[in-house]
Amino acid sequence: MRTETNDRTTGPDPTPQPSPGLVAAGPGPTGSTGRPARLLGIDLGERRIGLALAEPGGPARPLATLARRRSAAADAAVLAHIVRQEHVGELVVGLPLDAAGGEGEQAARTRAWAEVVAARLGLPVVYRDERWTTERAASRLPRLGRGRSGGPPGPVRRAAHRARLDREAAAVILEAELAARGATR
Repeated sequence: MRTETNDRTTGPDPTPQPSPGLVAAGPGPTGSTGRPARLLGIDLGERRIGLALAEPGGPARPLATLARRRSAAADAAVLAHIVRQEHVGELVVGLPLDAAGGEGEQAARTRAWAEVVAARLGLPVVYRDERWTTERAASRLPRLGRGRSGGPPGPVRRAAHRARLDREAAAVILEAELAARGATR
């Protein structure tokens, strides 16, 4: 199983840089349809998993937000259905680096989760720096407005907005990976 780290972006509006270990030769794996397999972007949170999908050279689009299960193996079982249905051939997981670009406890937990999921799904995984992705995703979405009575929005609207933000953040992660791959060609 191939594991790569592509985490060379910084700041609130990063320009992705190619990673020295990135493999960019050839069109990549193909799905059961014979076309190049898709990439699944993952924004892993403590409660939710944001997902986005992209063709190898195409734009990323937000796909879904899943509730986290009790274990990475249980999350993999849920993701397996999406991987089959969407002809996914590679996982791109957002890696939560600290402000200086180092890996802390959360990054280690994310790597451990991703390794279990990738092994269960039989897919390669690459990591992409996810600093500032939530902020960039939030800037793409309309603000969460006031509630019906003019007060704060209710819990259902807040939960729906957070779920939408998670899948949009996954799209930002995937777009950064696609841009870095384009820069290496």
